[in-house]
Amino acid sequence: MATISFKKAQRWYPGADEPAVPGIDLEVRDGEFMVLVGPSGCGKSTTLRMLAGLEEVNSGHIFIGDKDVTALPPKDRDIAMVFQNYALYPHMSVRDNMAFALKMAKVPEEERKRRVAEAAKLLGLEQFLERKPKALSGGQRQRVAMGRAIVREPQVFCMDEPLSNLDAKMRVQTRTDIAKLQSSLGVTTVYVTHDQVEAMTMGDRVAVMKLGILQQVDTPLNLYDRPANLFVAGFIGSPQMNLIEAHAENGQAQIGSYRVPVDEAAAKKMQGNITVGVRPEAWRIEKDSEHGLPVQVTVVEELGSDAYVYGTCGVEGTPSNVIIRVSGRDHVQKGETVFVTTDPRHVHVFDTDTGERLSD
Repeated sequence: MATISFKKAQRWYPGADEPAVPGIDLEVRDGEFMVLVGPSGCGKSTTLRMLAGLEEVNSGHIFIGDKDVTALPPKDRDIAMVFQNYALYPHMSVRDNMAFALKMAKVPEEERKRRVAEAAKLLGLEQFLERKPKALSGGQRQRVAMGRAIVREPQVFCMDEPLSNLDAKMRVQTRTDIAKLQSSLGVTTVYVTHDQVEAMTMGDRVAVMKLGILQQVDTPLNLYDRPANLFVAGFIGSPQMNLIEAHAENGQAQIGSYRVPVDEAAAKKMQGNITVGVRPEAWRIEKDSEHGLPVQVTVVEELGSDAYVYGTCGVEGTPSNVIIRVSGRDHVQKGETVFVTTDPRHVHVFDTDTGERLSD
């Protein structure tokens, strides 16, 4: 197994006005499942491909363990790649697909058979070994691609959006399988996705990227509870955090005529224009209209145990949709007006101009 270190690694495509990845510094621990997440074009796949040796590193260095692999070809990096499109040979059986890289590396036949058998058992593919890829479902093909990576027994797995071709139900099942498999194998893994739910449910730590720059690297729970800036706050969480423009006044956030109490740390630092963030589940519906922000309900999404209430608020600075999570038994109706409030400990405060977090 091995650690991974990016030391100001930069990728600048020829003819581009600015680098795709300006210079990333990132440490991945031995055996860790690290997820790179961000919107399309944020540089996450470029970062992964630099690690795999599929993209040139224009400056800086990448280490796997103590070895500087910056200039090494992919075959000498001891990594295994799992792609979005499976990249299986259609004319070969599952067994031959999984063993192909070992055959090219001239691994003895008995050893090849042993490794393929072990991987097939691990992935539940034993009854499919003689089938061709066209006879498999999308989830089964992805498991074959995983098996092909596992049999190589690499130091590092690189996974580039491996679940994006699967339907929603299969995606949920396969992401659980991959996380469980990585935990049992203990192989250092770098996983790229644009789906923040995938990132939150799979990663030991998650690196949030924007325009090639790391915004925050932390555990999923810390990203959710303490986003470092406005971008992370708006990106992490489904449905996303309610972000409301406000004005700092006497240690409180003024939203129209409604005052939101904030934590002491934010109260001391905030001034001028600020943005207040409240998670959907942090709202509390008040019966007394004097103490709540009015929200006219436009849509109610019934999810059984929970419901998401979407509404509009005529108060200046509020977003076009205010989202509230309520109990599925609260019976909030479309068209009615509810009044919501929250507690200071659930309020995230950011500087509107810099995006920096001001809350504790």
